[in-house]
Amino acid sequence: MDVLRPTLININGRIYRKNAIREENYEEEEDLSYMGPPGYEEFAEDETCDTYSVEKTDKGYRCAFDVPSVLYKYIIGKKGETRRRLEFDTKTSISIPKQGVEGQIVITGAHKAAVLSAVTRVEVLIESFRRKQPFTHFLSIPLNDPKIQERFLKFKDEVLQQCSQDNGVEASIFQNPAKLHLTIGTLALLNETEVRKACEHLQECQNFIRDITEGKPLPLEVTGIEYMNDDPGMVDVLYAKVDVKDRSDKLQAIADQLIEHFVSLGLMVKEWDRVKLHGTVMNTLFRKDTTSEDTGGPGRQTVSEREAFDARNILKKFNNFHFGEFELNTVLLSQRYSTDCTGYYTTAGSVNFA
Repeated sequence: MDVLRPTLININGRIYRKNAIREENYEEEEDLSYMGPPGYEEFAEDETCDTYSVEKTDKGYRCAFDVPSVLYKYIIGKKGETRRRLEFDTKTSISIPKQGVEGQIVITGAHKAAVLSAVTRVEVLIESFRRKQPFTHFLSIPLNDPKIQERFLKFKDEVLQQCSQDNGVEASIFQNPAKLHLTIGTLALLNETEVRKACEHLQECQNFIRDITEGKPLPLEVTGIEYMNDDPGMVDVLYAKVDVKDRSDKLQAIADQLIEHFVSLGLMVKEWDRVKLHGTVMNTLFRKDTTSEDTGGPGRQTVSEREAFDARNILKKFNNFHFGEFELNTVLLSQRYSTDCTGYYTTAGSVNFA
């Protein structure tokens, strides 16, 4: 990194400089320093914290706020170095619960400006490392209607009968029929409080969803297959195409507005202008590796070692395969790496169309 041109982060209208500091325990520790405005120290005493309440106490000022326990280590740092540096720089005391215990971080200091400075630096530090956490939940549209599952199994059987000689085509790369779905977007929810709040935010979407669907289930048709990359001879993901039966853009509008809502709350990152609606039917990440130890899940391959398959014959023979039709009435907040009693992902929350 060019030290004269550090990476800048804009949070709540403030600009922060991100400095990379190498440490043994972490790939990279973030040192985020507030850069202004000029004279900030002079008026910070009268400034209110954007997110948290700073209380006046007999000994000075105090601010307490919730932080997922999985992020404590990034505030503490190697052998407590990060916390000590924050306390020294801001002239405050930072109290952190024991690792694994959900609770509040408490920052105290003699001056309000000092507490505000420490809160801001901890907040930016948390957000920086939060972005590096793997996603735990996702907004999903289930495609596991019994009729769709039945047709999917027929598709799988016919592909294996007619195309199993093609490179990389085998039974293990097919989706579990009970988990057929569309992914709208992913979230990293790091404790039960964050899961509960995400469920509440999903409920907030009910009005605009019902405006789009006119308060009725959405008739969908699942027909045809497509692949993700440019070379049909080297495919990692093959998916079924999903459309509203009347060929309207209602499903796309619901997905796009859900993303906008969760992005506005800071719970998702917008990667594309529009959500790419696709129901995965074959994925090389599902491929079982019988020659090595467990790497990316039970018997599954990791992204770096995945083996593509030749989909040219599949596309030629099954291009317009009809998986079926059904009425969609819900969007789910689903938990990654989970299974409920139906075989689908465990549901943390939902919103209905009707």
